[in-house]
Amino acid sequence: MDVARDVEVPVRAETDIVHVRREAREFAREAGLSLVNQTKLVTAASELARNALVHGGGGSCRLEVVRKGVQVGVRMIFRDQGPGIANVEQALRDGFTTVGGLGLGLSGAKRLVNEFHIESRPGEGTMVTVIRWR
Repeated sequence: MDVARDVEVPVRAETDIVHVRREAREFAREAGLSLVNQTKLVTAASELARNALVHGGGGSCRLEVVRKGVQVGVRMIFRDQGPGIANVEQALRDGFTTVGGLGLGLSGAKRLVNEFHIESRPGEGTMVTVIRWR
């Protein structure tokens, strides 16, 4: 997979979530995503950035315009060094929450993108990689 453009955005405060959303929208436009798919990507970016901040104590988001053959899309990689997720399968279930929310953050983000991968180890943090293709 070739990376045409990338940027790293810190996620350490609520205002950083807004910055991640803005960058996600810009990258989605650059990749030629439809308005509907731009909105899906921005919504996923918001959920995943909020998770990194709230559950992971902050982290970062790397955004990339990627090309794979004739496909063009946006890849986002969210990292934190928080406590990690003890049971990833459970965390991906609709309705599961540890902070009293709706429990749709991870599972909702997964539905909004074409590719979703999560790695997490208790005590080491979490990395979520998503791609939305044009």
